[in-house]
Amino acid sequence: MAELEIVQPEPEAPEVLNGDADENEAKEDAEPSETGKKKRRKKKRNKTAVPAGTNESEGDGDTGGGVGDVTKQLEQQALPEDIDKEDDGEEVKGQTDPPTVPICELYPNAVFPKGEECEYPPSKDGYVTSTKSIGLMYERLEDCSRRLIKENGLKAGLAFPTGCSINHVAAHYTPNAGDPTVLQYNDVCKIDFGTHINGRIIDCAFTVTFNPKYDRLLEAVRDATNTGIRVKQPMYPSMNLNGHSIGQYRIHAGKTVPIVKGGEATRMEEGEVYAIETFGSTGRGAVHGDMDCSHYMKNFNVGHVPIRSVARFGRRSLKCESLTRLLPRAKHLLNVINENFGTLAFCRRWLDRQGESKYLMALKNLCDLGIIDPYPPLCDTKGSYTAQYEHTILLRPTCKEVVSRGDDY
Repeated sequence: MAELEIVQPEPEAPEVLNGDADENEAKEDAEPSETGKKKRRKKKRNKTAVPAGTNESEGDGDTGGGVGDVTKQLEQQALPEDIDKEDDGEEVKGQTDPPTVPICELYPNAVFPKGEECEYPPSKDGYVTSTKSIGLMYERLEDCSRRLIKENGLKAGLAFPTGCSINHVAAHYTPNAGDPTVLQYNDVCKIDFGTHINGRIIDCAFTVTFNPKYDRLLEAVRDATNTGIRVKQPMYPSMNLNGHSIGQYRIHAGKTVPIVKGGEATRMEEGEVYAIETFGSTGRGAVHGDMDCSHYMKNFNVGHVPIRSVARFGRRSLKCESLTRLLPRAKHLLNVINENFGTLAFCRRWLDRQGESKYLMALKNLCDLGIIDPYPPLCDTKGSYTAQYEHTILLRPTCKEVVSRGDDY
């Protein structure tokens, strides 16, 4: 019978369940070794003949080694979205719609994208603006200058009060205490300031406007300061204002630099320092002293003055009697001026900073004696507008140096 089984063709293997396959395996282990190879081939065919997920396998409740094979086949036939879900655990490409992925999984390295960045507008706290009190603006300018120069008595500090002349006032205007003036949109303001180290003075000025209709006036005066006066529009140079030489502790050292033809023919010399300034005006082009005085300066040529001398006044003069009563106060005020300002210009606000009060009569007394010179505001016709630009130059042996030149002017 064994030979007949070998000769006969093998019938096709019927489909079997996993449980039947296990029984066949057990029988094959007991058969002779001659038929082992054929049985193994038959077993392989039986395994591959069982399709994954058929109703036969589902209906059979047997368990065994075949269950593991079916499970592997099912895993191989897993849906693509299941694989994507597994990959999502490692790297998330984007948020779903609707959102379901936690933020921490979207950015596992905690490197989050930036939101929309909008730059802040530039701060204007440090800029001069219209509707600003002249007194407040003046104090801020001088406080900044004192801080940058490291003010140290007569060794370093401000060379003269900061000028804030407006419109028809060309120069020498500084707000006294209580001045209610407010800078307006249509105003033209000249900022004239100076600093010194050991009496070596730098004098500089520029003009501030808010209304662009004054730009041509400013351009003409700026150009005149840099390259000479060129009249290209209804603008006139202020004929009785000049540049000037600068000495140690002396803002006006004697020589003048006229800004119109016909001035004195004085030669500049090597080593001298000059303030080159030009004024332009829409008025008559001539200025005169007017308004309340704020600038004062000790006469450079006055040495020791015997204040108690009243020889110039008659003994019975009312003026003499008034002077006699104010002498102690005037002497005290002069001592304050000598110690803090020397021959540099000063203003009433500076006396206020020194703690002085009720000094106007004493100051007038010193002016009457010629010890202190008053410098009232210089004004053109009312309703006109004036502009000013100024630089300080040093005449070196081989060149001239504009020591007040900066990045902005």
